[in-house]
Amino acid sequence: MSAPVWAVPPNPAKIPAAASVASECQALVRRLPNVTLAQCQQAGLVVSAARSVQGRRILVRDVPDAQAQLRVLVIGGIHGDEPSSASVALHWLALARDKAFDLPQPVHWRFIPALNPDGLLMERPRRTNANGVDLNRNFPTPEWLRDAPHYWAQRTGKDPRRWPGKAPLSEPESSYLHEEMQQFKPNLIVSLHAPYGVLDFDGPITPPSRLGRLYLDQVGIYPGSLGHYAGVHKGMPVVTVELSSARTTPREAEMRQMWVDLLRWMSERLMAPANQQAVNKS
Repeated sequence: MSAPVWAVPPNPAKIPAAASVASECQALVRRLPNVTLAQCQQAGLVVSAARSVQGRRILVRDVPDAQAQLRVLVIGGIHGDEPSSASVALHWLALARDKAFDLPQPVHWRFIPALNPDGLLMERPRRTNANGVDLNRNFPTPEWLRDAPHYWAQRTGKDPRRWPGKAPLSEPESSYLHEEMQQFKPNLIVSLHAPYGVLDFDGPITPPSRLGRLYLDQVGIYPGSLGHYAGVHKGMPVVTVELSSARTTPREAEMRQMWVDLLRWMSERLMAPANQQAVNKS
């Protein structure tokens, strides 16, 4: 399968970092539901060292704590045609900075709201990146070279929206996330998707039963998926949030409740038993 060719944004690699963040925010808010330019700018995003296939900067934001021993990585926009996932990541970033939400142990949060900016910002947003690769099938699960192409050909009928690529980590976006996982060493990954309206989980601990109105419905594993790679192969818990709509976010109260439920589950399952206590919802 040959890679599709799409227009490249003008000289993105030469844009200064601060100007790049402002430019990316302006582009993102035109596509993201329920996110204003002010919200994007106030999120404090910075440019990472990574660029997309088309040279766009991938934005990231740390919400650290000097005492934190627990590290959580939140990812949105792996698929470009799921803009609500990037929006919810930005709303949760604001909640992570809100001291009203207390946890018994401090957490170092890292947010990557839009891992696939090329797919998101195409004239018609696409699931895949600019090389036509489904980033969520491009992670190096065991026997990837055998299983991923076979699954794509036999189980999806060579669906171009789910092409796993020519090799694991062939794409700059998946390679960047893989490097983040190795360097940041998260104790938990939360991956936001849409539009199936369920909660999925991969990993060695007890999963959350619900986040807001989303209930646990484990859908299995796929060659090259983030859940399979991190949760099953590496033993790094992955909560996959499948929002009910790719085009609209849940209401503010629902996003807040999902966040509170996530914190409560983290308190119960990821933190020291002596420190388990209710999350302050005030």
